[in-house]
Amino acid sequence: MVEMTENAPAGQAGKKSAGEGHHHGVSFAEAFRVWLRVAALSFGGPAGQIAVMHRIIVDEKRWIGEHRFLHALNYCMLLPGPEAQQLAVYIGWLMHRTWGGLVAGVLFVLPGFLSILGLSYIYAAYGSVGIVAGLFFGLKAAVLAVVVQAVIRIGGRALRNRVMLAIAAAAFVAIFFLHVQFPLIVLAAAIAGFLGGRFGIAAFSPGGGHKAASGAVLSDADSALGEGIPDHARPNLAWSLRISAVLLALWLVPVATLYVFFGPGNVFSQISLFFSKMAVVTFGGAYAVLAYVAQEAVQHFGWLKPGEMLDGLGMAETTPGPLIMVVQFVGFMGAFRNPGSLDPMLAATLAAILTTWVTFVPCFLWIFLGAPFIEKLRGNVALAGAMSAITAAVVGVILNLAIWFGLHTLFAEVASVSFGSLQLDVPVLQSAVPSAIALAAAAAVAIFRFKTSVITTLLACAIAGMLWTLAVS
Repeated sequence: MVEMTENAPAGQAGKKSAGEGHHHGVSFAEAFRVWLRVAALSFGGPAGQIAVMHRIIVDEKRWIGEHRFLHALNYCMLLPGPEAQQLAVYIGWLMHRTWGGLVAGVLFVLPGFLSILGLSYIYAAYGSVGIVAGLFFGLKAAVLAVVVQAVIRIGGRALRNRVMLAIAAAAFVAIFFLHVQFPLIVLAAAIAGFLGGRFGIAAFSPGGGHKAASGAVLSDADSALGEGIPDHARPNLAWSLRISAVLLALWLVPVATLYVFFGPGNVFSQISLFFSKMAVVTFGGAYAVLAYVAQEAVQHFGWLKPGEMLDGLGMAETTPGPLIMVVQFVGFMGAFRNPGSLDPMLAATLAAILTTWVTFVPCFLWIFLGAPFIEKLRGNVALAGAMSAITAAVVGVILNLAIWFGLHTLFAEVASVSFGSLQLDVPVLQSAVPSAIALAAAAAVAIFRFKTSVITTLLACAIAGMLWTLAVS
């Protein structure tokens, strides 16, 4: 068994280094509790999850600084898979080595996995989620306020000048109106930023043309981790190869075993192969591949009935964790309807575990393999310019997510309208959901006017959602 401990050579760590002795002062037990809290509050898709993580890790706990947080986020945005979960792995690894990354990543997924598994049991047995849907309805409305806050907070700090504002606006127009693929937006921003940084354009330099930020910005030097690179986070090719080999084996050996022993026609073989492929191509978040997943699950494999993908998507949108967790529901229903010699519920449970496994194990691989080299490049001027531009583009993307989330939370129907090459999603006004609008407005007032904590706001809206469901049922 490969020892899961980095042995990178020691070196100068900067002003305040986490180093070998973990001088940041954050115990592993405390980190475990914090990551459990982050996971429990990770509603609202990537925008809401990033907002919650930023609030807790940067603003409240002050583990890492603003620049380091955005640097890590930009790298995760370039990877296939759920960027918020990968960001948790990255920060957990920075703070407490490999085990810190593993704990942060697993805890980020666990609440959503258990929630969707429970709802899938109810769905398979009764075809309804009853009062539980009311709880998640309330949470969904409250999370909209958290998402809006994320756009304001991150945008206020990242959009330092007119160039960054222009990049964010261009990214928003490209993804919202033109439906340009997310990787192309990131690539264009990265090229522009790299060239800007390379040629010394002030707008692309850290702090260049800085405007007044939205609130005090925590510098890397003033954070618990400090501005230097921890000793364990320095590039070490031997460690990278060892950890990559372990994770590749954990990912692909079960897939190969199922294929060899049960053949390509077995539902478990199909699930492991299909969702392993999805784990490699999910650039730009879950929405980029959900249509393809739904089509294959319904038409090719016969795992779902038409329309059931929307039910699963509703579960994933209103439970904690990444939206890509909807694939767990797809795998569950696939095995439930094709259990072979197993009990249908047992087969479905095993399929849910298998789907989650092959979807998320690669996420740890991407982070542990690449993060040390990304940390090493954090001070590179040209790369800093690229990352600044990507950050600006990400603000535009988060704004797109916020609007999309708002449209589908506050309205029961959304129509697509074309203006030449432009396509615009507009709400059907007659389908407005007054209860959702009221809850979202109340959550916004609580957060922005009365500075109520996120957890208190979410809890209050969840209770209100359940009471409303009981009242109208």
